[in-house]
Amino acid sequence: MISNKLLVPVGVGLVTIGVGIGVGRVAAAAIEGIARQPEAAAKIQQVMFVMVAVIEGMALFAIILCLMAK
Repeated sequence: MISNKLLVPVGVGLVTIGVGIGVGRVAAAAIEGIARQPEAAAKIQQVMFVMVAVIEGMALFAIILCLMAK
């Protein structure tokens, strides 16, 4: 059986990869939206920053849960 000492770093790594992918997709969608409608750039950026903050908050929560599993 695999011990928790090995699973925690794997969990943190998976969270980090997921956050990187999520933030990258949000940023790519925002850039595409701004390219299509430059006049809506301010609104798109505002929504993008809120979504990135939500993703980062979920990631922090997941990392804390991984670390509590020790």
